[in-house]
Amino acid sequence: MNAKTQPTTPRQNRWTCSCRGRVDVHHHVSPPGWLTELKARGLLEPPCEHWSIEKSLADMDEGGVETAMLSITTPALNLEAMSKQELAALARECNEYAARIVSDYPGRFGFFAAIPLTDTDTSLREIEYAMDVLEADGVGLLTSYGNRWLGDPSFFPVMAELDRRGTVVSTHPTTPNCCVNIQPELHPSIIEFGTDTTRAIASLLINGGAQKFRNIRWIFSHAGGTMPFLIERFLRLPIFDAKLKDQFPEGVREELRRFYYDTAQVSHTAAMSALTCLVESSQILFGTDFPYRKSLDHVNGLMGCGVFDEDDLVRIDYGNAHALLPRVARER
Repeated sequence: MNAKTQPTTPRQNRWTCSCRGRVDVHHHVSPPGWLTELKARGLLEPPCEHWSIEKSLADMDEGGVETAMLSITTPALNLEAMSKQELAALARECNEYAARIVSDYPGRFGFFAAIPLTDTDTSLREIEYAMDVLEADGVGLLTSYGNRWLGDPSFFPVMAELDRRGTVVSTHPTTPNCCVNIQPELHPSIIEFGTDTTRAIASLLINGGAQKFRNIRWIFSHAGGTMPFLIERFLRLPIFDAKLKDQFPEGVREELRRFYYDTAQVSHTAAMSALTCLVESSQILFGTDFPYRKSLDHVNGLMGCGVFDEDDLVRIDYGNAHALLPRVARER
């Protein structure tokens, strides 16, 4: 446990606001073709619709963010009624659009490639193109697809390729088919997103994906969803099912401590206290969820939550990201 009981000191305010190494690992982009598809399905939300590169840069500058890692948000490429060819074309458009932004603004952006995970062959081709040609920094996946979570064995052929490459995989929550409109008056991000991140983590643990593909470097959004709060139940998994004991020779906690977790929309005392009871600050990454939230909200939240000292903040702001994303560190 590395949670601190004393709040950060005033001198950190001057340091943090002038920081130019900060990396936002959870920053969304809105490729035009993707926007068109979402609008046609009635899925387009105002923050994405009104996103622009100018707004991204302005927010980054206000919050002292040097580099933002671009990714599309939910529903990503999990779009019904599209043929395999249409999905392949949309994935290519999204990735080339993000790659152009990276090229046009050196040092300011990186990106996590979009792939249609439910189509194995297209995903494998797009991984090869995005990583080898476009030089993507990693791959972005949703926590679930329909009613299949990331640990589903049907996804293992793609996971094997990501593992072979030692890929950074950034996950983003969504709403699975089972939980759509359970409470129509609530936006799914209020409850379902955090819950689905937890389901994805559990799926990877229980089905063996986390153990089988140990070269994948996972980033889970929003401090791991509800998982830190449910940690005692996670730790008892081998007790619930004796067959799981062999999958966790060092215990479930050690598996969870290998993952990375971002701070998007959770840069407050309750969430960060819970997360730091599980992992060290070396596993926490600065994230904002722009354009849904501002980077300065998260800068101020992390400084004021009373959990981190200055060394922790350096690691969270950019130290951990530079170690995880070598191209970002090189292009500073």
